[in-house]
Amino acid sequence: MANIKNKKYIYIKNFFDKKELLILKEYCKQKILEENFVSDTQSPICPSFYKDSLMNTFLFLKKERAEKEAGLKLFQTYSFWRYYIYGSILKTHTDRPECEISITAPIYNCGVKWPIHMNNKWINIKVGDALMYLGHDVPHGRKPFKGLDNPQVFFHYVDRNGPFRNNIEENVREKNTVY
Repeated sequence: MANIKNKKYIYIKNFFDKKELLILKEYCKQKILEENFVSDTQSPICPSFYKDSLMNTFLFLKKERAEKEAGLKLFQTYSFWRYYIYGSILKTHTDRPECEISITAPIYNCGVKWPIHMNNKWINIKVGDALMYLGHDVPHGRKPFKGLDNPQVFFHYVDRNGPFRNNIEENVREKNTVY
């Protein structure tokens, strides 16, 4: 059976349903007003949120779907989301081991397409859909954003039987325990 490790990236249709998107959209709009965010070197002008409680909840809730799409049993590591704004970039990079298997999904957009590249192949992700990829192996990034706003969420997992299975924090280990 083919899995994500053979394909390198997989487009996932209908990753979020309409109700989930409504919750996420309103949450992001409220969260950005709090001004309690960080900036990072990959996209320095964007508000970023690491291990956000709501996004970590979705990381957990979407794990079963992620396993189905990946063709692997996974451990969740962490979530991350950015509120991309006009002029934002995502420098081409590969991720750390905790991002062995990653998912990126737009929460909403302002009507401006903003493709991501995977090994220089450009992919547009529709709102509600997602892209799963080998974040640790596949170089990925984006050109400058020409729209107003575009929040994106990132869910990160590792292969339960892979080389990075120990690259999870202790508080996450408990959530990954099989009962």
